[in-house]
Amino acid sequence: MTHTAAQIAAHLDGEVIGDGSISLSGFSAAAQARPGDLTFAEKNGHFAAADASAASAVLVSAHYASASGKTLIRVANARIAAARVLPLLYPPDTFEPGVHPTAIIAPTARVDATAHIGAYCQVGPGTVIGARTVLTGGNHIGPNCQIGDDVRLYPNVVVYARTQIGHRVAIHAGTVIGSDGYGYVFDQGQHRKMLQIGTVVIGDDVEIGANSAIDRAALGSTRIGAGTKIDNLVHVAHNVVFGQHCLIMGQCGFAGSTTFGNYCVIASQTGVTGHLTIGHQVTVGGKSGVTRDLEDGQTVLGYPAVPDKQAKRQWVALQQLPELLCRLRKLEKQVATLTPKSGEAVGVEP
Repeated sequence: MTHTAAQIAAHLDGEVIGDGSISLSGFSAAAQARPGDLTFAEKNGHFAAADASAASAVLVSAHYASASGKTLIRVANARIAAARVLPLLYPPDTFEPGVHPTAIIAPTARVDATAHIGAYCQVGPGTVIGARTVLTGGNHIGPNCQIGDDVRLYPNVVVYARTQIGHRVAIHAGTVIGSDGYGYVFDQGQHRKMLQIGTVVIGDDVEIGANSAIDRAALGSTRIGAGTKIDNLVHVAHNVVFGQHCLIMGQCGFAGSTTFGNYCVIASQTGVTGHLTIGHQVTVGGKSGVTRDLEDGQTVLGYPAVPDKQAKRQWVALQQLPELLCRLRKLEKQVATLTPKSGEAVGVEP
């Protein structure tokens, strides 16, 4: 979609330096930019590259001056402005209200007239689907679910019975919400399944990546707090609770009944054991294994995860091990030459 530099500046509460009437229809990194594109620069080196590029305008957050006469849009924070302008230049796909002929809607389900139910979707009895919500295709929604307004479920998302999804939630392709938690008891030589009779509750403005799995609770609810963003290939086990505005990177796994505070950041391929309490604003580095409770504001790394400074000292020490082993062997040889052999008398000076 095309906008003038002045229109974009107004949208971003920014200031145009140069020609405000120039048309902008795309957004690109400086190296790939073409005429009509907008790019952004946060540092001096970035600005030099952007100013020399083919882009028609540059988002900046400092008092740069263009040597090439390029139009600048000055904003408070160029990276945040880039995130805000992208939906303006690349608006999301729109879907007409209505139900595709191949969709199956239970008679007792309530689907808002402004919602879009795509091909081969199934909506179970008693389920409520809110205004402007989109089921893109191949979605199965179980009985008695509550799905809010402006939700978008991408192809083949499955939502089990009694799940609650808030407003403005996006769930990407292949994700399963509300599948059985992993619960068994050993009885008479076999693993007897413990029925998982709880639910999943997802807050407003949550995004969940592709091929993730959020298990329903054994009892009560597995909860994903408002504003939390979950990457692809993440497993959240039964009764896990995430607070608000957490960031969960790809390929993480969370064992049952662990509770996270608000604004936690969990980096990729991290595992967290069950029945822990993780405080607010905790950061866990990638490939870590968390096996104990963590207080507010902690940053931990490694397996088992320890405070980041301690982990880094351990890594440095580990890198020094080969050299230390060589020194130890040399010392052992020197000590061996000073030690009498078995049966050999120790000489005494007269």
